[in-house]
Amino acid sequence: QVQLVESGGGLVQPGGSLRLSCATSRSIFSIALMGWYRQAPGKQRELVARIASGGSTNYADSVKGRFTISRDNAKNTVYLQMNSLKPEDTAVYYCNAWVGSDYWGQGTQVTVSS
Repeated sequence: QVQLVESGGGLVQPGGSLRLSCATSRSIFSIALMGWYRQAPGKQRELVARIASGGSTNYADSVKGRFTISRDNAKNTVYLQMNSLKPEDTAVYYCNAWVGSDYWGQGTQVTVSS
């Protein structure tokens, strides 16, 4: 099993930045894929970004060039740096780990509003 704990959400103005963190309960090297998903009210959960154990990344088209996923192996933590935030980025953001099965964090709210 994998426990995931997210942090870093909050309220930010359009054009601002936030960094989300996801701390894992096991070595990040043992996790094949880690990612960030988001779910806005009335919408389905969608992939935002993910990073494989080998370091390759992929992003949703809507966040390319604005968001960056990275990881700190020593801290067993994955980050999502979000820049140039837009109101449409408002959602609950969930950390995900795939280790044969999907594991999810509790979610952290990101609100982009003036």
